[in-house]
Order: sequence, then structure tokens, then C-alpha cells
Amino acid sequence: MSFWSNDEFGGSSEPDRKQLGMRSNSWKPRSFAAKVVGLVILVVMLLLAVVWLFILPFFLNHQNSEGISIMGSSTAGKGSSGFNESVILAADRVKPSVVSVISLAPKDNAEQSQDVEPDKVQELFGLGSGIIFRIEGKKAFIVTNEHVIGGASSIEVVLTDGDRRKAKLIGTDRVTDLAVLQINSKDIHASAKFGDSDLLKAGESAIAIGNPLGLGYSQTITAGIISVPLRTVPVSLNRDGQIDWEVDLIQTDAAINRGNSGGALVNLDGSVIGINNLKVTDFGVEGLGFAIPINHAIPIIDSLLEFGRVKRPFMGVATADLSSYMEGTETLKLPDGVEEGVIILEASGPAGEAGMKTGDLITHLDDREVGTTLALRKYLYLEKKIGEEVKVDFYREGRAGTVILTLIEREVTE
Repeated sequence: MSFWSNDEFGGSSEPDRKQLGMRSNSWKPRSFAAKVVGLVILVVMLLLAVVWLFILPFFLNHQNSEGISIMGSSTAGKGSSGFNESVILAADRVKPSVVSVISLAPKDNAEQSQDVEPDKVQELFGLGSGIIFRIEGKKAFIVTNEHVIGGASSIEVVLTDGDRRKAKLIGTDRVTDLAVLQINSKDIHASAKFGDSDLLKAGESAIAIGNPLGLGYSQTITAGIISVPLRTVPVSLNRDGQIDWEVDLIQTDAAINRGNSGGALVNLDGSVIGINNLKVTDFGVEGLGFAIPINHAIPIIDSLLEFGRVKRPFMGVATADLSSYMEGTETLKLPDGVEEGVIILEASGPAGEAGMKTGDLITHLDDREVGTTLALRKYLYLEKKIGEEVKVDFYREGRAGTVILTLIEREVTE
């Protein structure tokens, strides 16, 4: 019996055994080789998977920890580490020279607080910061803000090691919000180095160092950038809410909190580039801190050290802006078209001697329009000197008048 049938194709019903044997012999080796190759490929793929999932990540992490750049990640890490190191080094240079400034007042003037013992709270008037900028023999000199110590009956300074010392007030200047103090220099070895604020650029790094909120008189360091190297900010010198002066300040987003006033704004070289003094606090406002440029502060500091004050020209008028009065100006009998000027509330010194009176409306100084107290003050402080003459144009009961007076230095009142 035959199991082979090829009748359908018209061939022999029994195959050619020689031909069949050749096919059989050639098929078996090829089948074995294919299996071997497939097995090898499978093993290689498994090995690659193991390398990719386990060995390669370990190798990359190890190499990166040794500082080798892998797709830029090491470079970024190195840059961040370098910046942090610069901040640390800069802060370390200045921290020993930044102190706490404590203002004390008679108990009747002090505010009550539940956080401090009653006998001490009533004497506490204000807290701020200061910078030791000079050491001369047994004296160490500190610059701070005038508003930190203004109105205090006595002042104390707390050093970084907690040592508390009495301070002597050398001089103050409300216009620039600066004051200079003196303490005993025993065991004080560090003073701050002043930089050059005229070289500041927007985006440059800045570090604020101070003692915010009087937190155990301990220092706090915050870092940010210079937002604007010089911004004009309106202020009220009398602190009554009426804008009567403008100051040029460094704007920074480095956090400046209450108690930081008088502290240092520092660059990455560890040089003081500003004296912290102001922060805008309002709903939705963040990162608006200001500092007095050190180049503006230095001549004021020098004047306070030499004279105890800053000498500025004085004409002897207390004024109010005409534009601030909504009604009641009819008594001035001003001509039509006169809508700006400063009303004299009190005249003394050179103005009084020249015959100026309460109710006079000043409109020009040396033919320059003076529409506000701010404009009057800026012209006198920035463009005139003690001993110079100034021509004053004014209206009195509707009539125009002119006087020429000689500017003097304001008398110092104790």
C-alpha cells in the first residue's frame, strides 16, 4: 500500500526517492541554524534590556556625581552651586557688621505689647537694623535709618554675638532718612565695605541682610535681583500722608521686612550697595523693596560725622499746596488763571524779614514755576546754596509782588 499520491498532477504515484532524500537532508540543518540564530537574538535583546534598565542609569548617576557633564545636567548643577556659594560668601563678609538697633522712649510714649514683659515693653519704641561702616580707635560708627531712631530718648545696639551696648546719636537727616550712631568698638573687628551703586544694572543679584521683626535680634538673609537701579519714589517728610519730597532709591525684589530698615543691601562681591529703608505694602503687591543707593548716602554720612547734620539752604516758609484745597481759596483773591502755587502758612527767617506773610501764594522762584511744596523744596535743596539770593514771585490779595531774599542755614534746635 502506498501513502503517496500525485495523480492529480499527472505525475507518478510514487515520489522520486533520490529527490526526496535530498530535500530531507537539506531542510534539517537550516531549521537548526534558524533556531540558534533566534536564540542568540533573544539573549542579546535581554542583555540590552538589562543594561538599559539597570546598568546605564547607575552609570550615568555615578558619572554625574563625579562632575562629568551628561546632556548639560552637570553644567546646570555646577552653575546653581556656584551662585549659592557666591551668596554665602558675600553674606558671610557682611553679616558681622550688621547689627540690631533698638530705640527706647519714655514709658508714657511706648506702645503696649503682650509679647514682652510689661516693664520692658513700655520702654521699647522701635526696632531696626544698622551697618558698622567705620572703626576708629575705641569708636565704631553705625549708619541706620532716621525713622528707626527718630523720637527715641535713648538708643541701644545689639551685636551679632548678642552683646548689647549703649549708642550715641551723632546726627540725623530726615530728608534722606539717614542717621549715624557711635558705640564702643571693644571686640568689634569687622566693618562693612561700601561698593559703587552707580554701576548697578537691572537683573543683577542683590542680598538683603537685616533683623526683621526683632526676631530675637537674629539676622535674616534674603536674595533677589536689582529690579530698577534708580527709581524716583514720592515720600512724606512730615509723615502726615502729604507728599512733599522725592527720593531716588534702588528697587529690589529681595524681601525687606519690618525691622530690616537700616540693614545692608549687598552685591555678590560682599560690598554694601544700598541701605534698606522702604517696602511697599498693598493688596496684590509683592517684591517692591527699596534701598538708599550707597553713593547717595556717603556724602550725607560724611556730613553727619563732621557737623551732626546736613547743611541745606533755608528760606523760612511753612507751606501748603494750593491744589490740595477744594474750597476756601476765595479769600486769597487770586486772578483768573492762577491755579498752582504754594500758600504760606507761616513766614520766618529770610522770608519773614523780606516782608512775606501768611496767606501769600508763591508761584515762582528765580522765574521757575513752583506749583507744589515738593517743587519748591527740590529747587532749594538741589540747585541753591546757603548764602545765595533767590527771587520770589507771589500774590497777596490778588496783587502780584516780588521780593529778593538771602538763603541761610536752618537753625539747629535741640
